[in-house]
Amino acid sequence: MNDSADKPFLGFGLGLRAEHYTEILESEPDVDWFEVITENYLVDGGKPLDFLYRIRERYPMVMHGVSMSVGSTDPVDWGYVRQVKVLAERLDVPWFSDHLCWTGVEQRNLHDLMPLPYNDDSVRHVAGRVRDIQDFVGRRMLIENLSSYVTYRQSVMSEWEFIAAIAEEADCGILLDVNNIYVSAFNHEFDPAHYLDAMDPARVYQFHLAGHFNAGDYIVDTHDHPVIDPVWNLYESAVRRFGHVSTMIERDADIPPLANVLAELQRARDIARPILEHLAA
Repeated sequence: MNDSADKPFLGFGLGLRAEHYTEILESEPDVDWFEVITENYLVDGGKPLDFLYRIRERYPMVMHGVSMSVGSTDPVDWGYVRQVKVLAERLDVPWFSDHLCWTGVEQRNLHDLMPLPYNDDSVRHVAGRVRDIQDFVGRRMLIENLSSYVTYRQSVMSEWEFIAAIAEEADCGILLDVNNIYVSAFNHEFDPAHYLDAMDPARVYQFHLAGHFNAGDYIVDTHDHPVIDPVWNLYESAVRRFGHVSTMIERDADIPPLANVLAELQRARDIARPILEHLAA
């Protein structure tokens, strides 16, 4: 599935949240697309699914999951993957995404996104699973970099080398979470520029922008604050390196009025557009 040469550019989008359903339908805000949390809509019916389909009639969508657990040693949950495939077909998404992590083992869900050791065994294990899932769903899969708080003694490469190697071996895309790069760089004391430099531009399909909680000695990726200036600066560097990459704002807790996240989305546009216009000139 090597379509990296013609990856679509969706523009500037938001994470679809229930608090904003009605206002989106009533006001049709200036949003190019929405990202939906996959697990919220793997149901046969109900009000959220009705809102989803009505909004989909007006806006393109992509899907973002938290349950694929591509790094686990448990077998792939093909029942779950089938549900993802059905929803992807109903929404006609250009891609679906999940995190480069494991979420449980021996059928026990930790309800968290756990990092992996960065070594060749992990690359082969994860890449094989991602490749199989992507082929089954029949659409491009993106893997997202985590915010991380621990490291493994078994790691023999950097995080950016690890995600780049998996994307290449699996022939999948990358969802580059700019906030997560900033959080992990702070927590592990590395230069976030190294992360951007290591990514193949042909593999980067989407950016996430979000806020976090700074505890002083460490940062936690909470998605309950506005995007901070250093993350905006890193986003500007990312746009300069990767060019036309679909960008969206994530907010998952302490959800503000729609106008607030629209203002953040406009800031993303204001940062990116002069750079993209210069690249196109």
